[in-house]
Amino acid sequence: MPSHPPHLDVVPDGREPVGDPDGAAPAAPAPLGASAGQPGTAHDAAWYDALVRAHATAVHRYVARRAGGSEAEDLTADVLTVAWRRRDDVPDGAELPWLYRTAGYVVANHRRKGRPVPVAEVPDEPDADDPALLAVRDDTVRTVLAGLSARDREVLLLHAWEGLTGDALAAVLGTGRGGADAALSRARSRLRAAFAAVDA
Repeated sequence: MPSHPPHLDVVPDGREPVGDPDGAAPAAPAPLGASAGQPGTAHDAAWYDALVRAHATAVHRYVARRAGGSEAEDLTADVLTVAWRRRDDVPDGAELPWLYRTAGYVVANHRRKGRPVPVAEVPDEPDADDPALLAVRDDTVRTVLAGLSARDREVLLLHAWEGLTGDALAAVLGTGRGGADAALSRARSRLRAAFAAVDA
């Protein structure tokens, strides 16, 4: 098994990224879902290549919305490198939520790159110039989102931008399904209240 991830060429415009450890033209990968949940699924170079092809664009979009386009390619590569290094921890059938959760830590650490912080100790509060807020074009929506807690904002954006609900949302938030459902319900209620206050 290789000790390093296949070469990555993350392409932000929706084309498939290219990945092959030998630099040759990559073969079409088997869908990740085809082996999801089967015991003994090998998280090898072929598995990783399929992971990159299936999810690199979604991870790039996630990162770009939160860290800005100029940093997105490097940070996406960082996320995918973590996925290779920790490939045995990536759950079959829930690869994308795992990647989103990892991307959240990578982005948080990037914002604090001047003062390195272990991933386990990254606080929930965003920087004041949170690019996720800048990505929202409507001034009222941006104002309302800025008034919410970082946790509520992240829950709402994971739901609205990444389309996550249920178990997938729970996996990204690091909580159970009930906790994720409750967090989304609370965040929606607070969002409605914040809009009502703006309109009053």
